[in-house]
Amino acid sequence: MPIRRTRHLCTLAAALALTVTAPAAVATAAGSAPGSSAALREVLFVGNNWDGTADVIESRGDFAKIGRIDVIPDKDERMAEINADPIHWIYFMAIRNSVGEGHDQFVDDMYSTPDGTSVVVSRPSFADVVSLDLATGRVNWRFPVSGYRSDHMAVSPDGKRVAVSASTSNRVHVLDIETGEEFGSFATGDKPHENVFSRDGKYIWNMAIGEVNTALDATWLDWTKGDRRITVVDATTFEQVKVVDMRDRLDAVGLKDHSDAVRPAAFSPDESKLYFQVSFFNGFFEYDVATDRITRTKTLPKNPATSDDRTTWVNDSRHHGITMKPDGTKLCVAGTMDDYATVVDRATLEQGPLVTASKPYWATVSGDGKSCVVSESGADQVTAIDFATGEKTVSVPVGDHPQRVRLGHVGAHWSGTSGG
Repeated sequence: MPIRRTRHLCTLAAALALTVTAPAAVATAAGSAPGSSAALREVLFVGNNWDGTADVIESRGDFAKIGRIDVIPDKDERMAEINADPIHWIYFMAIRNSVGEGHDQFVDDMYSTPDGTSVVVSRPSFADVVSLDLATGRVNWRFPVSGYRSDHMAVSPDGKRVAVSASTSNRVHVLDIETGEEFGSFATGDKPHENVFSRDGKYIWNMAIGEVNTALDATWLDWTKGDRRITVVDATTFEQVKVVDMRDRLDAVGLKDHSDAVRPAAFSPDESKLYFQVSFFNGFFEYDVATDRITRTKTLPKNPATSDDRTTWVNDSRHHGITMKPDGTKLCVAGTMDDYATVVDRATLEQGPLVTASKPYWATVSGDGKSCVVSESGADQVTAIDFATGEKTVSVPVGDHPQRVRLGHVGAHWSGTSGG
C-alpha cells in the first residue's frame, strides 16, 4: 500500500507532536463542569472483564473500594438478540473461545462523563458501547459498533467525545459521550486497538495490532498477522493525516525479527516522544515523532518461569501496559506474561525492582500522580507501585479478570448504583 510509505514529517511535525500522558487526559476529560467540582469525587474505575462489573476505588492513598457497577444490566436482552442471529452467535462464541480465554468479555474500557453522573463502557462480547447511569445503574444509551466486537476507547480532553475501536470491522467510531450519537468514524489497519487523543483534541492516534488470536506466532510467519499500523486522523473531519508503519522503523534499527504490532503506548509530556510495546516483546521502544524514527530500545528481564512457546502468550502480548509519571521522569510497565511490573527511569532506561504481579494487564497513574496502578488479571486485584521507590505499596481485591483501569469522577457521596 503506497500510503503506508508516505511521509509528511516536515509539515506535520509540529501538528503531530501531540498526544497526551494518561493523567492529563483523564483528569481533564473526567473533570467537572465549572463551579461543580465540589460535588465530584475523583476515583479509579476498574473493569472486571469476565465478571461484567466495574469496581470503583479511591484514586490515591489506600485505594480503598468505594462501590461496584453492574455493566451488563441488559444481559438478557443482549443474549436474546445474539441467540436469534446465527452470525452474531458465531462471533460471540469465537470471542469467548479465543481472546476471552474461555470467558465472555463484558467490559473492556470505561470513562465517566464530565459531570460524574454516568460511565461509558465498551463491551466486546456485546459489540457495543453503553452509557450507564451511576445513580440507578440503568442504560442511558447504547451504540452497537460496526462488526462484532468493541475494544479500547479514548476520551477527548474536553470529555465530550469518546472514540471506540470496532476490532472486526477495522474502524473507529467517535461518539457524543452524553447522547451516544456518532460524530463520525474512520478506517484503520487490521484489528484496531488502542486510541489516544492529542492534548489539544485535534487528532486521534489509533494503533491496529493485526490478528493476535492465531497460533501462527513464529517469527517467519509474522506476515500472516495482517496490516498493523498507527493511523492518525483529524478528530473533527476524521480524515487521515498520517500513517506510521513501524515495520520500516524497526527494520531501520536492525530489529527485523520484532513484531510491528503496536500495543499500549504512552507519550511524553512535551508530546514529542512515543513509548510503545509490541507483540511478543519483553520491553518497549522510544519513537521520536518529529524525525519519525525509533531512537531507543529497552529490553526488560524475562521471567525464567515463562514459557518460550509464543503460542502460550495471551493474545500475543508478552508485555501489555505502559504509562508515564506526569512529570515525564518515569515509565511504568506491566510485564504481563512475565508476572511483574516495574518502574523505569526515562532518562537512563534503568528499571527498578521487579514487583511480582499475576498477569498484569494494564498500567495507569493514580490521581495524585505518585503511583503506578496495575491490574493483576491473574490475581483479581489492582496493585499500586510508588514511582519514587519502585516498590509496591498496596493491593486491593476487585472482580474477575480486571483489565482496564481509568481515572474518572463520581458524585461526592456515591457508594454504588441502586441497581447493583
